[in-house]
Amino acid sequence: MTSVPPERAEEIRERQHLVGEIRDSVRELRIQLARLNYRVGTRAELKDVDLDCLDIVDAHGPLGPTDLARRLGVHPATITGILDRLEKGGWIVRERDPSDRRAVVVRAVRERYGDLLRHYSGLSQAMNSLLSDYSDAELKVIADFMRRTTEAGRAATEELAQTP
Repeated sequence: MTSVPPERAEEIRERQHLVGEIRDSVRELRIQLARLNYRVGTRAELKDVDLDCLDIVDAHGPLGPTDLARRLGVHPATITGILDRLEKGGWIVRERDPSDRRAVVVRAVRERYGDLLRHYSGLSQAMNSLLSDYSDAELKVIADFMRRTTEAGRAATEELAQTP
């Protein structure tokens, strides 16, 4: 067994501490975003899954219900109830797919979605202020970290969905 020089041991401890701090921060961020989404959902009278569905439709839509169910991670039969609630609330519309008149796509109602975004304005303003403190090079590192973290989460979700 080889021993680690004291200066290298300190570097290793510092790195482990930083990695732990980042993991703890990502966990706390998830909790805080869940709390924020709960508050926004309560004000907008949307369930968490409805809010997630609406966000996916706005970001990636228009989408067919099957694709939307896959992206949301719910059974295709479950998406019908979610879409019914969102349509009844005026959040989405179902339209004929222009490429296949037999199919339906779901589109977010922009005006209504704008009402929802106002509830996130505090976070948006805080993020703009926070990010203004970083250089372009630092922002590139942060953006890379966020992309890769998102991909790791996506991969873990897909892996979990494949196991019984």
